[in-house]
Amino acid sequence: MKRFLVGVTALATALVLTACSGNTGGGAPGGGAVALGDPASGTTTTSAPSSAPATSSSTPTPTSGSSSSSPKPTSSKSKPTPKPTPKPAAKPAANAADVPCKAALATPGVSACVDLSALKTWLLQDGKVIYGPVKQLPGKKGHATPTGVFHVSAKVKNYHSKEFDAPMPNSVFFLPGIAFHTGSLSVYSHGCIHLAAAASQKYFTTLQSGDVVQVVA
Repeated sequence: MKRFLVGVTALATALVLTACSGNTGGGAPGGGAVALGDPASGTTTTSAPSSAPATSSSTPTPTSGSSSSSPKPTSSKSKPTPKPTPKPAAKPAANAADVPCKAALATPGVSACVDLSALKTWLLQDGKVIYGPVKQLPGKKGHATPTGVFHVSAKVKNYHSKEFDAPMPNSVFFLPGIAFHTGSLSVYSHGCIHLAAAASQKYFTTLQSGDVVQVVA
């Protein structure tokens, strides 16, 4: 009986050793733990795997977000400065050389010159032009205005001609029945010098009794 038990024990020990040494590399399949039996002590030692599988987790590098630049302010073009309106050129002063009345030019003080052919007249002072030339209309054919050097004899602001039954404002007489006065610049007179209203006013206020009036053809 004891022999039978010894044989069974030996057979069981052989089977255990064969099962534990089935892997020639000495490692458990799949990297598992290996149980080593100590026949003498009957204890079993379990060895942990040499190293745990390393799991590397790399933190993804954040990509830089799309850069957004603030829109540049559009530069508003300044409005062009308006050009100043040019002032009308001043009329050149009348040249005394254009005045054909030598006697009037040589007279000190105020005088008047009438150019019948040019249909112009001037006011002078000390040989210089102070007004004009302005347009005038003299006597028509058969009633021509006399030429020569005369003097202012009378002034009537609101003269009314009895002969022609017509108003003659701002009349400045330099001959009997002959005067500067407001009149038509399209119809010739009966000997007087027709002037525009503004011109007749200027002659009336400027010329005084005794002033020279020269009329040339």
